[in-house]
Amino acid sequence: DIDGKDVPLNKFKGKALLIVNVASRCGLTTANYSELSHIYEKYKTQGFEILAFPCNQFGGQEPGSNSEIKQFACTRFKAEFPIFDKVEVNGPNTAPVYQFLKSSAGGFLGDLIKWNFEKFLVDKNGKVVERYPPTTSPFQIEKDIQKLLAA
Repeated sequence: DIDGKDVPLNKFKGKALLIVNVASRCGLTTANYSELSHIYEKYKTQGFEILAFPCNQFGGQEPGSNSEIKQFACTRFKAEFPIFDKVEVNGPNTAPVYQFLKSSAGGFLGDLIKWNFEKFLVDKNGKVVERYPPTTSPFQIEKDIQKLLAA
């Protein structure tokens, strides 16, 4: 995670997940972080988690250290959802979680993540059920989250 602790992903087994590659200096940052925090607050007690993975591969928009990223997300946006260590989501050093997500739900550009704030919705059994482009608002995903939580 962002504090350097190992977090086994099976810790989230049985929960619906929204997995997002985040950045602090993107034009999409304010709306996404605000909406993600709101949705997390609303559904976290119902078996829902948001997993945020900082990534600096798109326009150098996540240049900070882990402590700077954490302070930004938690202070400015009151983010309470898990934030992980900075990762790569494309290329030869792609983090294993993103290798899995992309192989399970290819996008329009094949498997490439297109930009910051691309979102993957994962069901309680660990199956990727939907992939959303960066411009999709977290609020637009809310109905899909509700469906997964009711399943």
